[in-house]
Amino acid sequence: MASCTTPPSLMLTHAASSVHPQDLSPSLRSFSHRPLSRTFSVYPLVLKPSKWVQVSFRRDPKSRSCHAVVAALAAEVEVAETVDETEDGSAATNTVTTAKPKKGKAALPLKRDRTRSKRFLEIQKLRERKKEYDLKTAVSLVKETAKTKFLETVEAHFRLNIDPKYNDQQLRATVNLPKGTGKPIKVAVLTQGEKFDEAKNAGADLVGGEDLIEQIKGGFMEFDKLIASPDMMPKVASLGKILGPRGLMPNPKAGTVTPNIPQAIAEFKQGKVEYRADKTGIVHLPFGKADFPEEDLLVNLLAAIKSVEANKPSGAKGVYWKSAHICSAMGPSIRLNIREMLDYRLPSE
Repeated sequence: MASCTTPPSLMLTHAASSVHPQDLSPSLRSFSHRPLSRTFSVYPLVLKPSKWVQVSFRRDPKSRSCHAVVAALAAEVEVAETVDETEDGSAATNTVTTAKPKKGKAALPLKRDRTRSKRFLEIQKLRERKKEYDLKTAVSLVKETAKTKFLETVEAHFRLNIDPKYNDQQLRATVNLPKGTGKPIKVAVLTQGEKFDEAKNAGADLVGGEDLIEQIKGGFMEFDKLIASPDMMPKVASLGKILGPRGLMPNPKAGTVTPNIPQAIAEFKQGKVEYRADKTGIVHLPFGKADFPEEDLLVNLLAAIKSVEANKPSGAKGVYWKSAHICSAMGPSIRLNIREMLDYRLPSE
């Protein structure tokens, strides 16, 4: 508290210590006070409860204003105190920093902070994280870890030493899975003329020409594969923006642009799968269902491995296979031994 009176002496008291005007900086020595009020009080709201200031004033006989001697409040009275005395007498500075809120992908929890379900934590104990398994053991482990209420797809993930941004290192091909995919495939065919009846007799679910193109432009997508005859490709080109992002655009490399439409329909119905390397050089390929026998899964997996090996891009250099994993759709991954995987042979062979 500070009081303004007209005593003959001047004194500033801070926590039982006196400070004289000559000890203060010129900018903080005085302030003008209107003579209308002889007494006023200052309550230091930001100070510690134990800190208080008493300021006394003296009247200048040549002036009607009272000059108050005020200490450097920031240093002497600790208005915004950021320095605390430690036990050994040294000063420690406490700084408070506020982090900016993260946005987008940065706001997602880190992998180590994500929580897993009880089901996943239980089945994760069935395999060792960094151990490399042989094919037969890995397939049996995948079947054990598929414990959801729905029928899970079994997938293979191959990390290859390629960079798809270069044309000679791109990988896109198809593989015929001998035991099928376990999923019914709905095939649509774009053709015209006499091949129209051939497609229907071959078992196509949808057959059409320009009328089917107009339906697709309107949002019709009730099919899993779209096969087109070469003479229809100039008309199919207008569907690129619709079919391209969904991976349904007919392509000769994928076997979906062919003059032999009955054969293409039969292959996709029996389990022909298209695959390609993503921008990081990883191939993701489904090769069956969790209810398949282990022998059938092994046959399909070997067919996929041989196809990826046979379609090695010409620009790939060094070690082609970096890593290989298999897993169920909702289960943990099982790491494969690359050397054993490439040399594995079926007992019947």
